[in-house]
Amino acid sequence: MTRSPGAVTKAELHAFVDGQLDEARRRDVAAYLAEHPEEAARVAAYEEQKAMLHALFDPVLDARLSPELKPPAVTRRRVRAAWAAAAALVLLIAGASLGWYFGTMTGADATQGAAVARQAAVAHAVFTPERRHPVEVAADQEAHLLAWLSKRLGAPLRAPRLTDLGYSLVGGRLLTAADGPAAQFMYENAAGKRLTLYVVTGLRRRETTEFRYRDEKGVAVFYWIDGPLGYALTAEIERPELLGVARAVYRQLNPPGSRLRLGPR
Repeated sequence: MTRSPGAVTKAELHAFVDGQLDEARRRDVAAYLAEHPEEAARVAAYEEQKAMLHALFDPVLDARLSPELKPPAVTRRRVRAAWAAAAALVLLIAGASLGWYFGTMTGADATQGAAVARQAAVAHAVFTPERRHPVEVAADQEAHLLAWLSKRLGAPLRAPRLTDLGYSLVGGRLLTAADGPAAQFMYENAAGKRLTLYVVTGLRRRETTEFRYRDEKGVAVFYWIDGPLGYALTAEIERPELLGVARAVYRQLNPPGSRLRLGPR
């Protein structure tokens, strides 16, 4: 019996991070994360925690012990017990760190932007494979699309023109974010390659930041915060190409002399 995407357990979130779900369930969980940004942020924190643990302990686990230093069996048992205790302590500390992470997520500009990037990447992975229903409102109703999304987000939105870069607007859709609605604009080139622009409003720090870059499991994301708005441009293309598109998007959405530093991080 196939489980509903809405019935996702904490164990399945861990299995999603560890790549232990079958393909069908992985798609279900990805769809769930696209609609639940707080859970998507939790998964992002799990992944960062996993990466930190690997960075700390892989060099030790992979090191070869010199034959003359190998302990007798009884000592090896004690070593294994000590390692188990140490691992438990690490997990305890990591859990406390994770709580701190969520407590400061909305207070730090960089972390806030990273959460936006993660949400955008999940939404991109869920909707860009769709061929019959990739968007809610198609590009031939662009005026209606922009009026609708602007009203829902409480900010005037525009869909940048990317035809000079080979991408045409497919349309857009309304999504949910941690503190309210989000918008996704989808573009496609002649080869069928798609990129998405994710926009969210209501960010707590009304500042302007430079471009930042994340690789979300092979999906490239350039993201930035511009006042109360957060943007994330996402595609499965090389970083330099996506940076060029991101710069074009920013220049169209902002007047000359804007404060954003266009160099990547």
